[in-house]
Amino acid sequence: MSNKLHTFHIPVMGTGHSVDTPIRVAPFGINSVISIIDDLLVEKVRRFYAKQFSLPYTPIPKKEHDGRAKRITAYLNLVKDVVDIKLEAIRQQPFFQNNDKTKYFEMLPDSSTLRQMYDKLLSMTPGHERESFEQDLTAQMEAGSIDVNIMVKVDLLGETVDGIKLDETFSDAKSALRGFANSKLKANIVFSAGINQSLYAYMTQFKDFYRDRSGEIRKKIILKVSDFRSTMIQGKFLAKKGLEVFEFRIESGLNCGGHAFASNGYLLPTILKEFRDKRDELSELFEPLIRKYYSKIEKSFFGEKIMDSLITVQGGIGTIGETMRLHKDFGMDLTGWASPFLLVPEATPIDESTRELIKNAGEDDLFLSDASPLGVPFNNIKNTGSQIWTKGRMNTKKPGSSCPRGFLKSNTDFTEKPICTASSEYQILKLEQIDNSDMSEEKKAQEIAEVHKKECLCVHLGNGVLINLGILDVDRGPQAICPGSNVAWFNRYYTLREMVDHIYGRGKSLVSETRPHMFAHELKMYVDYFESMTKKAIYDLKEAKRFKSYFENMQNGIDYCLEIAQSKPYHLENLASLAEMASVQRKKLETLWDDFLAELQRRDIALS
Repeated sequence: MSNKLHTFHIPVMGTGHSVDTPIRVAPFGINSVISIIDDLLVEKVRRFYAKQFSLPYTPIPKKEHDGRAKRITAYLNLVKDVVDIKLEAIRQQPFFQNNDKTKYFEMLPDSSTLRQMYDKLLSMTPGHERESFEQDLTAQMEAGSIDVNIMVKVDLLGETVDGIKLDETFSDAKSALRGFANSKLKANIVFSAGINQSLYAYMTQFKDFYRDRSGEIRKKIILKVSDFRSTMIQGKFLAKKGLEVFEFRIESGLNCGGHAFASNGYLLPTILKEFRDKRDELSELFEPLIRKYYSKIEKSFFGEKIMDSLITVQGGIGTIGETMRLHKDFGMDLTGWASPFLLVPEATPIDESTRELIKNAGEDDLFLSDASPLGVPFNNIKNTGSQIWTKGRMNTKKPGSSCPRGFLKSNTDFTEKPICTASSEYQILKLEQIDNSDMSEEKKAQEIAEVHKKECLCVHLGNGVLINLGILDVDRGPQAICPGSNVAWFNRYYTLREMVDHIYGRGKSLVSETRPHMFAHELKMYVDYFESMTKKAIYDLKEAKRFKSYFENMQNGIDYCLEIAQSKPYHLENLASLAEMASVQRKKLETLWDDFLAELQRRDIALS
């Protein structure tokens, strides 16, 4: 469903930190996204909410045939049932009282038609006309969308209990997709972390991803994208199969939470500008392909034209001024706000100790880590329960995790079948290899430290919700979390209404006026990332060409940031910080590049 009510959504946050967020916020018309990677986690949460709302619950055993898909379907159906129950309870409340119905309407953006109707109601005198207007207003109340996320790279092929590989339709991602497709949700599915052509092709087996006779699509596709080129490639692939993309969701490569997929030096403003300038090319490319598909299968295309895809953005947004720039200057339809909601207990299920870590975190406490077994930089915060637990196992006979979930198995250095680099199995073998090598003791220490950085994210990212709901004791569940660094500027707990009012620029800002602009902070992160790249440089020609491309893209991005900095700031937009940051970081970037070139020259490597 499209968000007819709010101009923001709450993106997915780890496997657990938004797993029940729709139950918390959808009754107030707010869209949010659930991760459906961990079917065993959602089964536990389903049991909890079924009991809380006196709904039927039949367990789906771990070894049941197609159990992963069935558990996901059952959970999503329960979430819808609970949201419907809660929304109906709000609908039944009277107007003109301090209750959730008032909260529902007063959280709407001032530009909302429904909010304007509500404001009109407040000025009406009691009587039959007002009662009729109240009924009409109540009838228009809708729930937010219960959307789901699939990280397409997490797609291992399962096995039977006898070790026989299952058919590819039972892979992790396809099973999750099937679980969503078979649910009764009318919602959106977000595909993140790249492209999985096999998974996309599998969507064609489910009619809910296509138009019905009325022209409606029950389950719509959202692609999380990094640049315009990948947008065209993925959208074209889907269009050839008759699949329309409801939304392209742009995310900053570094200024975000979770796994960080850095671009080759392309800054977010540069990427947004290309989307703004070339937006019309999307439908011009996709529509003929979609119509050709329908013609090929001799099926009617119901509707006059394909959907005009929404273009949205998320990653480090922190003020109304930044939001206004994204909407007005770059034409973004919606924005995503994730990490600040980690400090909104009404919205996210997090254990108390981890939420305290986030509340008290400064900029130095939030960092890009090597904790992910996928080998992708992972946003982290110092001193989580997961880090403490992992460190405590370093010098034992079995460092690492027993790998009870196995979603992130990808390494085949020592085994025929993939294993996880955070697992005891891998770490024992790797540490033995390091110990028996002829490396220097200093090099061995560095290699050992790298091994011990990996954390059991599959399980630990879900423990916080289980502790929060009272399903798991705090001392039995190490907790990992993956906030974006933007959360450093939010320093207390907030009510849902406070955060929504902040997003819409109502009342006093929740962040200091000295907070750097989102573009400024991202710029610094990309220069820091370039510095980390040069520290690990191997100094060959292929790498040198890649670094040169990164450097040139950064220079162009800084030029554009300086251009933006000369414009008039929007309300509560710290545009002055962008000019200052661009100047400082350009000098650092050029120094890093000069040092790299000098080392190339010393090694007699010519870079044309």
